Amino acid sequence: MKSRPAFVALLLAAALAACGTQSEDQKTEATKAAIPAPVKKTVSQGLPGMPPVLDPKDVYAADRPNRLSPVVKDFPSRVYVPNTESDTVSVIDPKTYKIVDTLHVGRQPQHVVPSWDLKTLWVNNNRGHTLTPIDPRTGKAGKPVEVHDPYNLYFTPNGKYAVVMASLDRELAFRDPHTMARIKTVPVTCYGVNHADFSLDGRYFIVSCEFSGELLKVDTEKMEVVGQQKLPFDGAMPQDVKISPDGKRFYIADMMADGMWIVDGKTFGKPEFLPTGKGCHGLYVSRDSREMYISNRGEGTISIFDFTQNKLTKKWHLPQGGSPDMGGVSADGKVLWLSGRYDAEVYAIDTSTGKQLARIKVGSGPHGLAVYPQPGRYSLGHTGIFR
Repeated sequence: MKSRPAFVALLLAAALAACGTQSEDQKTEATKAAIPAPVKKTVSQGLPGMPPVLDPKDVYAADRPNRLSPVVKDFPSRVYVPNTESDTVSVIDPKTYKIVDTLHVGRQPQHVVPSWDLKTLWVNNNRGHTLTPIDPRTGKAGKPVEVHDPYNLYFTPNGKYAVVMASLDRELAFRDPHTMARIKTVPVTCYGVNHADFSLDGRYFIVSCEFSGELLKVDTEKMEVVGQQKLPFDGAMPQDVKISPDGKRFYIADMMADGMWIVDGKTFGKPEFLPTGKGCHGLYVSRDSREMYISNRGEGTISIFDFTQNKLTKKWHLPQGGSPDMGGVSADGKVLWLSGRYDAEVYAIDTSTGKQLARIKVGSGPHGLAVYPQPGRYSLGHTGIFR
């Protein structure tokens, strides 16, 4: 019988020998198992040809105060106001709050829309069936281009197409963004297509149908309607549309429901509703992407929605009331400009206090005014949606 120390030594030697006989393949497999597999990153593939998304958590990252594109940095700062019933555009100097020019355009101008490349402003002459180009460098109007029923105008994020919201024709007309030649017509079954906004990746956009109270989801590249829903409110009249900074939700103003609908863009499911005020109409995002200014046309107020808190935080009241409609935010983010649709006036509002800075008389029926230039690399249309 071996002594205990000798027995232990033999066992130890056997164990070491066994360890020494492990194959290289076995070693490799053990090593592989010890190293965790790298986490695969999900990269969102944007619309082909679209400029890259600067920040996937903030679609408005390019819209910071005074961050003007080299294309527009030398343009004079102006506010272009289409007067629907006067067939004119009032041009305001925002420094003096004075009208410096009045442009005569086509019948029933609805919106002044910056082009995708930022070089042209297009006046949508809805009943005149034309678009009047304005050179923002000189402020002068050019020769009108024939386009049928141009209630509103948007541009795909890659700049490939202009999209005319032909409200009464009941169609989305995809056109050349420069010549406005028709490329494809997409008939719709809803009534009154008028406003829209695009997803963060640009692959789809949500459209409001004012007269039938519906929403559409449109595939940008295929140029076809892929979703449609009726808003759950009798008599709904959806208006402006804006996407949340994180790109997950779309907000749709409803002037008859007196608030805005909130819908998940990806699932396009049943929307939530948030009351804001009578005649909820226009939606405009602050330069820091933290707040959204909501015009309540029927009561002369502006509601403030905080994206981070997901709630309304303030309400500004215009002195002597008014009818705040569509507009935009100044390049420095300090002034909110809104048209007074039924009062032939324009309001300038301090975004830090809500105080009215000016009330300017313009033509009859002022509607979709454009504050120009504004920060951003390119325009998606309307009165100025920039990315």
